[in-house]
Amino acid sequence: MGLNPPEGAPSGEHTMRPPLAIVCRGVDRTGVLHGMTSVIVRHGGYIHSVDIVERGDRSAIVWELFGVDDEDALIQDLEALEIVSSVERVPSMLEVFGKRIIVIGGGAQVGQVALGAIAEADRHNIRGEKISVDTIPIVGEENLANAVRAVPRLPRAVALVLAGALMGGEITRAVQEVRQKGVLVFSLNMAGSAPAAADLVISDPVQAGVMAVMAVARTASFDINRQRGRVY
Repeated sequence: MGLNPPEGAPSGEHTMRPPLAIVCRGVDRTGVLHGMTSVIVRHGGYIHSVDIVERGDRSAIVWELFGVDDEDALIQDLEALEIVSSVERVPSMLEVFGKRIIVIGGGAQVGQVALGAIAEADRHNIRGEKISVDTIPIVGEENLANAVRAVPRLPRAVALVLAGALMGGEITRAVQEVRQKGVLVFSLNMAGSAPAAADLVISDPVQAGVMAVMAVARTASFDINRQRGRVY
């Protein structure tokens, strides 16, 4: 589950800083999350994301938090809970995999967009960025619209590339919704109404991947506000 940082915490795709990331291990039973969140709230923590990565006899829960008053004190209080056996600091997913670009659409187009995005991400990651590229080749208006609407729920997702030959209808409405939630949307120059709802339209799929990375990279000289609404 991913949540936006609170007011005053970094929230833009270009300004996110790593949250405190911890793994809590202990018993797997009803009330575990309630017990841990009570401690987190008491220390001023804002839950950026939480993932249950192990279930069964023992549980492992990964928390990413902003705004903790005293990180060492928080960890000590979590370790003091009966339900917690250990707490380990780990690098946040933002530090490890960084900002995510999601590419959705037809297999051939998705592959070409990914080619450009991965090559450009490599160029920036060598210079200290952390940008990852996720893809899903998928067809059908309902499937595509559901996938688009799910992007803001993906942790660290900051940009979406629509890679297909025809997209419109419910997909267009989904694009408008995710843009309102702060996700940048790039589209190939294809048939349908979806491209008109995107931030930027690019005809060449490889270039679309390149420009999506440039738009979110701190180490790139690219201002999406000056390009928004254009077709290339």
